[in-house]
Amino acid sequence: MSLARWGKPLSRRLRSGIALATLGWLLAVPATRAQTPGVGPGISRALALHRRAAIAELRYHLSLAIPEVRSAPVNGTVTIGFRLLRRTDVVLDFRAPPANVGSITVNGKPVTPLLSVDHITIPAAAVVVGSNRIEVAFIATDLALNRREEFFYALFVPDRASTAFPCFDQPDLKARIQLTLTVPTSWNAVANGSVIGADTSGSTRQVRFAETEPISSYLISFAAGRLRQEEAVRDGRRFTMYHRETDSAKVARNRDAVFDLHAAALRWLEDYTGIPYPFEKFDFFAIPAFQFGGMEHPGAVWYNASSLFLERAATRTQLLGRASLIAHETAHMWFGDLVTMRWFDDVWMKEVFANFMAAKIVEPAFPDLNHQLRFFLAHHPTASDVDRTAGTNPIRQPLDNLADAGSLYGAIIYQKAPIVMRQLELRIGPTAMRDGLRRYLAAHRYANADWGDLIAVLGRIAGDDLGGWSRAWVERAGRPTVRIERAGPKTLRLVETDPAARRRNWPQDLSLALVDPDTVRTVVARLRGGGALVRLEAEPRLILAAADGVGYGRFVLDDRTLERLPDDAARLANPLHRSVAWQALAEEMLASRLGPDRLVDAVVAALPQEPDPLISQQLQNLLAATFWRFLSAGERNRVAAPAEAALWQALAAAAEPGRKASFFNSLVNLTTTPHGTGRLERIWRRADSIPGLPLEEAQFTSLAEALALRRVPDAEAILDEQEARITNPDRRDRFRFVRQALAPNESALSAVYDRFRDVEQRRRESWVLETLGYLNHPLRAADAIGRLAATLALIDEVKRTGDIFMPTGWLLGAMSGHQSAAAASIVAEFLAHHDLPPRLRGKALQAADGLFRAARRLDGWQPPPGTLGEVESPRVTPKR
Repeated sequence: MSLARWGKPLSRRLRSGIALATLGWLLAVPATRAQTPGVGPGISRALALHRRAAIAELRYHLSLAIPEVRSAPVNGTVTIGFRLLRRTDVVLDFRAPPANVGSITVNGKPVTPLLSVDHITIPAAAVVVGSNRIEVAFIATDLALNRREEFFYALFVPDRASTAFPCFDQPDLKARIQLTLTVPTSWNAVANGSVIGADTSGSTRQVRFAETEPISSYLISFAAGRLRQEEAVRDGRRFTMYHRETDSAKVARNRDAVFDLHAAALRWLEDYTGIPYPFEKFDFFAIPAFQFGGMEHPGAVWYNASSLFLERAATRTQLLGRASLIAHETAHMWFGDLVTMRWFDDVWMKEVFANFMAAKIVEPAFPDLNHQLRFFLAHHPTASDVDRTAGTNPIRQPLDNLADAGSLYGAIIYQKAPIVMRQLELRIGPTAMRDGLRRYLAAHRYANADWGDLIAVLGRIAGDDLGGWSRAWVERAGRPTVRIERAGPKTLRLVETDPAARRRNWPQDLSLALVDPDTVRTVVARLRGGGALVRLEAEPRLILAAADGVGYGRFVLDDRTLERLPDDAARLANPLHRSVAWQALAEEMLASRLGPDRLVDAVVAALPQEPDPLISQQLQNLLAATFWRFLSAGERNRVAAPAEAALWQALAAAAEPGRKASFFNSLVNLTTTPHGTGRLERIWRRADSIPGLPLEEAQFTSLAEALALRRVPDAEAILDEQEARITNPDRRDRFRFVRQALAPNESALSAVYDRFRDVEQRRRESWVLETLGYLNHPLRAADAIGRLAATLALIDEVKRTGDIFMPTGWLLGAMSGHQSAAAASIVAEFLAHHDLPPRLRGKALQAADGLFRAARRLDGWQPPPGTLGEVESPRVTPKR
């Protein structure tokens, strides 16, 4: 039935079904549970397995009417066609109030459904073995529709399609989707399929889209609004980019690079996989303040607009990040979209191969970069930040209900898993890896598979039993601790231990760099169960483990190396060795074997002379993290002026605008001295400038916010003027939202927290997290501590209503600005008395780890047992 027939008549039809629906609700729970396993809140694995065995040849014809007024309801109908393989109740997923369910027909006959929490059950008597057709009239919820004033976009991952329409919301029931949208006449629309027709009637336009290839429900997507379009043809394929950017110069400056990067990624993936691009078209939407970096819907990829539209002085990291993001989402067309995991316990598979392939794809576009170094920095530090905590988790995690699928996401699947996959490729060889992936994709195209399917194929091709390797690296949480001991003048002993004291080991080949003033020798130690002995020709000055950037673990420096490395790290000739050395020093600081003040002094001395842009960014990140989290106020005062001077020196010496912008961004973040703050204010007022660095709206906005955070005189006037400078309506709305957190008085700041109790105030998640970061900034920590407990107490609600990264972002936003024993005690008290689900508790422990370590170092605070990850006895090296 076409959507044009549904408007006011739909509302009457819905009301006519509410009485029957409500009766079904009252009868639902015992009736459905008696006949269909696993029916309850969310989508249980038992229910998913039952449906997968009973349902085939699935199709949806979905029609939605999206009103221009955000508060008006979204009416819809869905026709679900499928073949039933055996007689059973048919349980649809619909996460909406009973009143949102209207009339239902099955095979042309009205049916009274049984309604329970999150489900609509069609009795077995109403369906037949063979072909069936269910039609449902409904009102969608807004939870996944992301409605704005002039546009909206659907985002259904991992289990939110069922908040918008009745469906089978599990990844292994793939369906062909035919969509019809009715939108205001001034709006245009994009979806997975191409537009095949549009009819205008009065103030609305009905847009019809082509039926898709079989895809999972979380990959269904569509958007509409006052959107601008850019088109390009590359390699004979037409790309369309939708956006809301009003700066035509910015669009013109970035458009060709964005299209070129997509085309290059597609060419590489078609060659690597041996499979042509498997979907009909390739459109994408650059969304203002999108809550993810990107989302891989086939035919309609979503991106965060700021990741595509870069400023003139884009840093090397930003350019590389954009290329990697585009490569990542494009790789998903094969890894995740063409072949999809059967269940979300294997969601890591699509993410690992998207990241793994992205690292390979971007190499030709950046021939001057050290890509071993780039891979190390993109993955190892972030993975370790989670894996060292008490809240870490395995790469592959068991999942009983899709309601908990969002908590699977995080650095372990995005950063650790690619490290593990790189080790696997080295073990079996790149040819075996490629050939195995080709067989896997060809065997399961437009269908589903799991890790067992892939590891079996790779093992057969390589002639290698990979089961033990997989259990160690994929199915276990944590990382090994490897101590390097000088057992004699010409002998090294490597001792591997399990920080969780479970006597586990992680097989890997560990590269060791033996560094002397004039030579660097490399040896490889095979760790296969507890450790190894390495014979040397002579005793080296420094010993660096995992010097190839592939080995993974907590590598404890021997005492002599630890004493010398802060002074020697910047002098290492090999860039990868320098980067590995700085990461090793960061690990030692977190383990309390190296004082943060000594680390900061070493970083400040190294920054102006570091030639590699990637390591320079690593040093800036390390400086910022250590400065704000692990130094006392007095220590910060001591190092602030030298740190600012080093950054200004490095900025002046940088030849490229992108490198200058990187140092300028660090100055905006780190400046605390009156002299430095005054200089930044003069730059904002355009009374001063930076030769060779063209500042644009984004930099001036960040600068205004930083000045207000530091409560400079006339801060409110600065914010007012900056708001007036912003011409793009989406960026202006973002600024108005975030500046709430920059208010000069406590009552205004407390009001922001109170507003966040309302889910509607948390809809624009990236804005909320920016605001939360300002509210709990280290400069505001003393005032914010009184609100910390209340912020933490909202986490259950945030998890229930937020998208997949929101709970982690909320927890980090609440805790990352704090370092005191008082704040650590509040968090520990919350963890002790709040019954969090296990995975959410893990996220809380991940977020709390830095706070707990800082409070232990600064105040002697002792974390409760089980709340701090890898712990070592403090043995701080003396300051030289």
